[in-house]
Amino acid sequence: MVRVGLTTERLVRAGAELADEVGFDQVTVSALARRFEVKVASLYSHVKNSQDLKTKIALLALEELADRGAAALAGRACKDALTALANVYRDYAREHPGRYAAAQLRLTPEEAAASAGGRHAQMTRAILRGYDLSEPDQTHAVRLLGSVFHGYVSLELGGGFSHSAPDSQETWERILDGLDALLRNWPAQAAPSPGPADSGHRTTR
Repeated sequence: MVRVGLTTERLVRAGAELADEVGFDQVTVSALARRFEVKVASLYSHVKNSQDLKTKIALLALEELADRGAAALAGRACKDALTALANVYRDYAREHPGRYAAAQLRLTPEEAAASAGGRHAQMTRAILRGYDLSEPDQTHAVRLLGSVFHGYVSLELGGGFSHSAPDSQETWERILDGLDALLRNWPAQAAPSPGPADSGHRTTR
């Protein structure tokens, strides 16, 4: 018999809290059952297995991040918007390291399509429209920003910048300055190299 009040949403949120406490990799149905002091079997009407639980936590984290991002971007453009969204990811990772790790979980195409992942891409593209980037450069820039945000935040969470000067906050601010400068002066796409037929030399066989 499932304990009264035990719902899928409650389990997922408890799993997210557990991820923040002990690490996303350590989240299992068994660990969650111990948290609620119930038998493992009593949770299987809400989650299929540990992987299903982790997927649901990932979807929750993506939704929370998207909601924060949308609120932070309201009324902002260009550098202000870039900084606001970058700080959303960094602050969320600091507050909820397990959930942030969950947000990086690889989803199936069906799960990804139903997730808030698309909202994240839309928010980034909304920022880039302020820099007047067209395709395919806009997609290149989306990938660049995601790589920089996630890369820096992950290294920082791992203590990578804790034992050297300057302070990590100063570096973060300079990185955002640099990204803004790059986006304002995005390099033109190089023309393709001429092939043999365009080189001005005749070829013989």
